[in-house]
Order: sequence, then structure tokens, then C-alpha cells
Amino acid sequence: MNNPADTTPPRRAIDIVNASLKRRYARERRFRWLGATAVTLGMVFVVLLFADIILKGYTAFQQTYIQLPIELAAATIDPDGARDPATLARADYMKLIREALRERFPEVTDRRDRRLLNSMISVGAPDLLRERVMADPALIGTTQELWILADDDIDMLVKGYIDRNAPASDRRVGDQMIAWVDRLEAEGRVAKRFNTIFFTHGTSREPELAGIAGALMGSFYTLVLTFLLSFPIGVGAALYLEEFAPKNRWTDLIEVNVNNLAAVPSIVFGLLGLAVFIGFFGVPRSTPLVAALVMTLMTLPTIIIASRVALKSVPPSIREAALGVGASPLQTQFHHVLPLALPGILTGSIIGMARALGETAPLLMIGMIAFIVDIPKGFTDAATVLPVQIFLWADSPERGFVERTSAAILVLLAFLFVMNLAAVLLRRRFERRW
Repeated sequence: MNNPADTTPPRRAIDIVNASLKRRYARERRFRWLGATAVTLGMVFVVLLFADIILKGYTAFQQTYIQLPIELAAATIDPDGARDPATLARADYMKLIREALRERFPEVTDRRDRRLLNSMISVGAPDLLRERVMADPALIGTTQELWILADDDIDMLVKGYIDRNAPASDRRVGDQMIAWVDRLEAEGRVAKRFNTIFFTHGTSREPELAGIAGALMGSFYTLVLTFLLSFPIGVGAALYLEEFAPKNRWTDLIEVNVNNLAAVPSIVFGLLGLAVFIGFFGVPRSTPLVAALVMTLMTLPTIIIASRVALKSVPPSIREAALGVGASPLQTQFHHVLPLALPGILTGSIIGMARALGETAPLLMIGMIAFIVDIPKGFTDAATVLPVQIFLWADSPERGFVERTSAAILVLLAFLFVMNLAAVLLRRRFERRW
């Protein structure tokens, strides 16, 4: 029973609705705030990640060199005077560099100090000097002011990665070597120059000689062969499943398995490649050929799914009109449907190639982790790829490899950015609006 003393008027329906709306709007504002906060946090973490990689890696694009007056004595380089390339290649170029250092520091007479002085120069500097002399034999018999590649410890010191104020026991560079470097800097004989070695040489155990040329060529050969194999097979499979295959249990089973394969961990494909392509068919290990076969298996589901979606987006009226004017089903697909679905197909294919470019786990299983110095010349030469090269450098203890790891990541991200940009541009270029 109602309390006769209660004089509160009953709530109107409009008041109840307004209160409900206020709660709904409040929940919506909270949801928007949470969404904006999540997006902001995500962007902040991405910016911090990129900033950390850039700050650690941009210095790798420069390398420290020491300028020395090198006397290219004919008695050392070419005693016979025949300018025979074999004789020039066997010459002791490190001797010429050491003599130039001794002339610059005549007060250094102790054997131990001389070894320390010579260690300021990279072990690869004689090879670079040899290449220069063999390219221009007219330099023999002259004295040239040449920029000689410095050791990675000197490079780290000049770039500020070695704390001069730290105890000598905690530094890879002693006080005496620091004094020599300061003297050379005061004379203007120490400079940071663009690191062409990083882009023209293969990997090395010495950080100052390590480059990504071998990994880049290995990635290039792998991606080219992967695209040549996966694109026609993937598009053909999608065209058959979408346009020609009968709808029955077998095709349903195939579609389910294609969708499941897109979610299989990549290392499983590496195990398959190791067991089938290398173990059964005998494909050479650590080559772009076997890597492309594995990457093809991994990217096929992505290309098939993207191609089927692109084919479905073509209006049925296109097919009906083509069939109505007498075109065969095959002509309808290749002359009308497939060209209109091409933007989506290319987008899916490029995204699949971008995924293949960044994969590491399956390639480790087929031997692409091998230490390969030479730059591959073809699809069957031993090679590595950029992600695996980054993996190897990240495990190296030298400080010089830290910046090169970050620099290689920057190069890889640049490639991925270009590939995704190409996908967007191709889609806009060929896109049709209905």
C-alpha cells in the first residue's frame, strides 16, 4: 500500500528517459576517452621506439677516418716495375700505413707502444688501399694524403660512445691512445665521412668493415623469386576457387585449410622447407632459392585470401554483361573481372611480400644464419637476408655492431615503408568506383 504521508510526485516518463540518456552519453564519453588514450599511448610508444632506433643507428652512416701521408713506394708495391696485378695484390700495404704512422709519431719507439699505435688503424685498411692502387697504378711511387679507415674502437671514441672520464680498466681505449687521437684531431687529420662500406660490403667480424650489401642482395633475390612463384599460383588458385570450383565439401575443406594456413606460425614453414626442400629434394641450403620456396608457401594463403576478396568486389553485372555479348567464362575472367580486381590483388601480394621481407624464424631453419662474407651473384649462391643479418649483429658484443644493428633496422623499415606505400599508390591508381 502507498504511504499516505508520501507527497513525492511520481517520476514522469520523460525524466526517466533523460536520466537514461545522460548515463548513455556519459558511457560514450568514457569510451571515447579510453579509445583516444589507447591511440595516444600507442603512438607515443611507436614514436619512442623509432626515436630509440634512430638515435642508436644514425651514427652508423658515418665512419671515422684518419688522414695520413702514405708513401706508395715502388720498392714495396711493385719492385719489378711490371705493374702486374698479381704482384700489386701481394704487396704489403699495411707496412706502408705503419711507416706513415711512425713518421707522424716519431717519439713512439717502444715495441708495445708501436703495436698499440698500429691498432688505431682497421685491419681492413690495407685491403682498401690495395683496391685503390690497383684501380690507379699511376699512384705508385708518389706520396698521397689518404684517408685511412680507423679501428672500431677509435670510431666509437670519436663518436662519443666511450666515456673518457671512466676508469681506464673500464675502457677499451687507453689514455695514451686517447692522447694520440686528440693530437690527430687537433691537426685536422680525424674526420667522420659517409660510410660507403656499410652499403657496399658484406658482413665481417670487424664492425668497421661490416656492411649489408650481401644481405640486401640476398633479400632482393629471395623476394623476386618469391613473387614470381607465389603471385601466379596464388592468383590462379583464388580465381579457380572463387569463379570455377564447384561448391562441395572438398572446396569447403580447401577454403578452411587456406584460411588456417594464414595463421600458422612461420617457423612451421621453415621446418617444412628443411624436411622437404632440403632433406627430400636436395635444394642447396642457405640459398635464395630454398628461401623463396619457403616464403612462397608462407605468402600463398595471404595472396589467395586477398585475391578472392578482390574478385568478390567486382560487381556481378560485369560478368553478366561479358557473358551476354558472347564471351566465354575464361574470357570473362581474364578480360574483364581480373583487370578490375587487380588493385586489390596487387595490394595483397605486396603486403605478403612485405611480410616475407621481415621474416626471420623460417629462414633460420634452412641455414640462412650462416656467416657469409661474399655478396651473392645469383639464386643458388650462399646468402643471408636482412632480418637474419640484424639477428646476427644483435648478438655481437662489440659496441660498433649496436649502431649497425639499428642502422640495418632503419634500412629494413625503409624498405617496408616503400613497399606499403607502393601498395597504397597502386590501389589508388587502378581503383574503380561503382
